[in-house]
Amino acid sequence: MSDAWDDLVSTMDRLRSPGGCPWDAEQTHESLVRYLLEESAELAEAIETGDREGLREELGDVLLQVVFHARVAQEDADDPFDVEDVVRDLTTKLVHRHPHVFAGTPLGDLDAQWDALKAREKRRESVLDGIPAGLGALAAAQKVRGRLRRAGLLEAALGDLHGGDPASGEVGARTAGGELGERLVELVAEADAAGVDLESELRVRTARLTAVARRVEREGAVAEEARD
Repeated sequence: MSDAWDDLVSTMDRLRSPGGCPWDAEQTHESLVRYLLEESAELAEAIETGDREGLREELGDVLLQVVFHARVAQEDADDPFDVEDVVRDLTTKLVHRHPHVFAGTPLGDLDAQWDALKAREKRRESVLDGIPAGLGALAAAQKVRGRLRRAGLLEAALGDLHGGDPASGEVGARTAGGELGERLVELVAEADAAGVDLESELRVRTARLTAVARRVEREGAVAEEARD
């Protein structure tokens, strides 16, 4: 593994260095974001479709993004770091966040323990801090609900929400959109209780619908050609 890792890092270094690849040399953290998102989505698709060969390839593509960003970070004039720093930080984090494994701490609620450790590490003022703004609506709803539940704040928050606190803007006429929103919230609650990832389930079912729709299109085209 060490040789393979060293080969990867040195290959990325050569691509980025003078005399390497012009495209790789001109990339920035910002320009690479789109590729990170695309590769992550392709990895998720390989996992959800059971594509073993694709899983291996897409894991490599996501790893490339990590190594690429770390190589770009080396060149920062004010705060440089490299992939070794990233690996060391990750190892330290894993040990710190698993005290039941590495420090003999009694095993409790793992999710609540994880949230508490992250909050202390990142000096968060709210249990909801750190939820990415770019998450899909379903994923964000599940993340918010899960954080509140583990912190013991969910019932109080829901009580205020459904009580219609005027200051929160929750009071007002019901709309069709609002009714649908409430039903979605109820589904999120069911999914949270059952430990189901709604975002993944929706992706899987949308992919199945897409596959069936493409088959129907093909069969319709064949039938149309036959009539002609």
